[in-house]
Amino acid sequence: MAILVTGGAGYIGSHTIAALQERGEEVIVVDNLQQGHKEALLGGKLYVGDLRDEDFLDEVFKENDIDAVIHFAANSLVGESMKSPGKYYHNNVYGTLCLLEKMNEHGTRKIVFSSTAATYGEPENVPIDEYDRTLPTNTYGETKLAMEKMMKWYDTAHNIKSISLRYFNAAGAHESGQIGEDHHPETHLIPIVLEVALGKRPHISVFGDDYKTPDGTCVRDYVHVSDLADAHVLAVDKLLSGAESAIYNLGNGTGFSVKEVIDIARSVTVKEIKAVIEPRREGDPATLVASSERARNELGWNPRRSRLEDIIKSAWRWHEANPNGYKKND
Repeated sequence: MAILVTGGAGYIGSHTIAALQERGEEVIVVDNLQQGHKEALLGGKLYVGDLRDEDFLDEVFKENDIDAVIHFAANSLVGESMKSPGKYYHNNVYGTLCLLEKMNEHGTRKIVFSSTAATYGEPENVPIDEYDRTLPTNTYGETKLAMEKMMKWYDTAHNIKSISLRYFNAAGAHESGQIGEDHHPETHLIPIVLEVALGKRPHISVFGDDYKTPDGTCVRDYVHVSDLADAHVLAVDKLLSGAESAIYNLGNGTGFSVKEVIDIARSVTVKEIKAVIEPRREGDPATLVASSERARNELGWNPRRSRLEDIIKSAWRWHEANPNGYKKND
């Protein structure tokens, strides 16, 4: 079985490739390396190029007998998406259109899509389930929702079956310590907190402490990146077994506040980690927690690394060993 992983040199993509490698699968990787890292790839056949380059993509499909695709390739910074919406529509939406066209042309009819909880926008219910309203509050979430809808119509027209995985806050690092999270710029809470512990930042900014939550700070659902990787592999298996298209949330179903994350990081790292309270950021919901019952029941997904302390320990192991992240790509 050959699996094409787009954006495979990125954070979640590289962990998914590691999971596929552990099963002995043949992995084809497409990444333009603008955000990904060659060093994050523990295996697979790498093609460096862009999904929007149709000749390049045609070459990938012609040279490999691809059974299914796992699609991670996308820009994903919320703030940037609001300033440069055209960039996000061109890369995320048009890139996905090019991919689906080539899949249809070459007879590959299974795709697992890396979606996001940002498709929901401000939640109507907590925990959020897959039947809740989707009303994104930023361009990034809007492009991901557009990509989901595009896959729906390619199923209708071309019988391309898709599973979209809407996940919440990915965190942690591979148990081997070989791969972890390295974004530039970094926008995720846990690695930013650990950068403070490493002395790379003077403090962690806490944006608002007056929310309607137990300690006043925002509450989020954190899920270990290797558990997310497992879900992508299960989704491929489900599609290849003949399943219909579907959408699943992926989260632990438990929320942790910003203050709780910082306190646990202090315990794990044995560092002071200075926190500074700052004004709220526009568009930050008080609480985002997933209901993942559907993924558990239908995919058989059971996250095995759900303790926040263990998630942060795995991330700290990676960041402490790689304080400057991966080496720059050649």
